[in-house]
Amino acid sequence: MAGTERLRQITEAVRSAGRAGVAELAALTGASEMTIRRDLEALAAQGVLERYRGGARSLLLRGEEPPFALRAQEGLEAKRRIAAEVAGLIADGESVVLDSGTTCLEVARALEHRRVTVMPLSLHAVNALAGAPQVTLLVPGGRPRPGELALTGPLTQASLAALRFDTAVIGCCGLNSADGLTAYDTDDAAVKRAAIASSRRVIAVAEAAKLTRTALAFVTAAADLDAVVTDWNFSHGNFSDGTTPTEETDRLAAAGVTVRAV
Repeated sequence: MAGTERLRQITEAVRSAGRAGVAELAALTGASEMTIRRDLEALAAQGVLERYRGGARSLLLRGEEPPFALRAQEGLEAKRRIAAEVAGLIADGESVVLDSGTTCLEVARALEHRRVTVMPLSLHAVNALAGAPQVTLLVPGGRPRPGELALTGPLTQASLAALRFDTAVIGCCGLNSADGLTAYDTDDAAVKRAAIASSRRVIAVAEAAKLTRTALAFVTAAADLDAVVTDWNFSHGNFSDGTTPTEETDRLAAAGVTVRAV
């Protein structure tokens, strides 16, 4: 099992049970206890969990998002494929508002050599585009969330309300036809809604695992999206709730959403 996948599995196991022992996690992942101890130290340094002798307890509450640094390494190749597809949907000369999150950060990197105007909604993406020679970079006001560095608050919303974009690229924590696009953080959801309101076209980016999740804060209905770009290739079986990929994407398509799987 790859290191990033093992860290994700450990994080989910500890969060689900509240705590877990080293031997239990070794049996779950197939890794040695020495490897598990190193993984737990790494996750403790990221604030995901607290170590104790023989195991760890979760510091993440139910419904909380894992830290940015951990998510940034998960499914990186899939996120890059999604980003390349999104970049292909954006024409030179377009104005783009780019949401926060790890997949949108990869979209920023995919646009680095394009002649476009971009307003990123996170300092991670601002930094990624700061030296791009052809990109016209617009930086909104706002308060960066610690670690995530997503810009939130009334200054961010005012920056969005003052402009009109060709395209909004929106990340999510959950997306499905029944509950729409959702986020863990209510302030983040408000910024996403403001970005959507200021854009003519909305492209949502979502790794396949998010397609049947629902997070706390409602952002917008699925019907409000023009396109969804995901990494699902329809060959990995059903989702955890029994829904097949085809059923869920058919529901999105029935709502008028163009679904692109890469």
